[in-house]
Amino acid sequence: MTSIPATGGPSLPQERRLVTAIPGPGSLERLDRKKAVVADGVGTMLPVFVVAAGGGILLDVDGNALIDLGSGIAVTSVGNSAPAVVRRVSEQVAAFTHTCFMITPYDGYVDVCEQLATLTPGEHAKKSALFNSGAEAVENAVKIARAATGKDAVAVFDHAYHGRTNLTMAMTAKNMPYKHGFGPFAGEVYRAPMSYPFRDGLSGEEAAARAIDVIEKQVGAANLACVVVEPIQGEGGFVVPAPGFLPAIAAWCTANDVVFVADEIQTGFCRTGDWFASDDEGVVPDLITTAKGIAGGLPLAAVTGRADLMDAVHVGGLGGTYGGNPVACAAGLGAIEEMREHDLAGRARTLGERMRSQLEALQAEHPVIGDIRGRGAMMAIELCAPGTTEPDPARTAAVSAYCHAHGVVTLTCGTWGNVFRFLPPLSISDALLDEAFGVVAEAFAATA
Repeated sequence: MTSIPATGGPSLPQERRLVTAIPGPGSLERLDRKKAVVADGVGTMLPVFVVAAGGGILLDVDGNALIDLGSGIAVTSVGNSAPAVVRRVSEQVAAFTHTCFMITPYDGYVDVCEQLATLTPGEHAKKSALFNSGAEAVENAVKIARAATGKDAVAVFDHAYHGRTNLTMAMTAKNMPYKHGFGPFAGEVYRAPMSYPFRDGLSGEEAAARAIDVIEKQVGAANLACVVVEPIQGEGGFVVPAPGFLPAIAAWCTANDVVFVADEIQTGFCRTGDWFASDDEGVVPDLITTAKGIAGGLPLAAVTGRADLMDAVHVGGLGGTYGGNPVACAAGLGAIEEMREHDLAGRARTLGERMRSQLEALQAEHPVIGDIRGRGAMMAIELCAPGTTEPDPARTAAVSAYCHAHGVVTLTCGTWGNVFRFLPPLSISDALLDEAFGVVAEAFAATA
């Protein structure tokens, strides 16, 4: 088996190039190997095997250079192999790779917690605990809320996605592929209606009153440990709640001794044009969960929150063998360095404006685009039968297939599978972004 040299990072030529069909023969050969030894339950959306990546490009084994509009699902926001990440990780690997922070601690873990205390919303005293994945962070946030309040119930929202562990599957709304066949799930999880302006037409305050009414009637504040909400929903379709919704939910939580948890795993770390999506309306969560973009591609996650809440758990009640691994912490510090040095929150706003203008032009030609929504470099379009809110997953799949065949990595999502989500690396160039959206426009024309 042969492959091209893996020379990625910022030096990778920033141009789309197709030299074979997608997938090419090298990827097809590797797919046969995958089929033999990788469980079928591990799906693959675009079956090309990547050997290098950087900027806005993914390079596959056949020499095809694809434009990346997915960032590994909002993970490589600083780009692949960002210089500060590479430098810090290389130094840490040369020093040591693991001790387990619960056995013998090290500076990197504490350094990340100091950064989180500074960057996350609110000026109050904060503490953090580090983990490996977003699902772990959400599950531990619930543990902390239960320990702090002495209450059990958890409220989540329609269209939510919070992870694939038993508890977070219960908190996730969509059945396929996340929950089907995996029950029974953890109990004491209740679901309220989300603000979804395209579909409900409600103001933020009206949608919040509706959700609170459901929570009060079906759960009761006296039983509720926490409300967990994505400030902009991810897998559920990049649903942006109407202005006023999040502040009203947060205020109700404060008034009723309920912990308000912001799941910022997909929205955090400059993705939406602020360091965190909660910043847009000045919402200060009691607890905030982070992962994905925190560490430039290495597995790191965190729960950050009010010091009194975080300290409610007994010593030894939080942790895990790999949580806050020193190499992952080094990557996190490198990613934060890149975000600060290059003002990636500002870059996300610029990318968002550029994407929105192109999507609006596309919507004018293709009424199947029922809604354009998002913030910063977290944009989406929802496809519906023209003039209705009837989902059109078939057209969505056709457009996505065209993009993949022509060298642009696009992601779909949504409860009905009819939403495109655009998550380019914040390191992508304007020229490359424009070229990618040119292909998206071709895809809509070709599938009309």
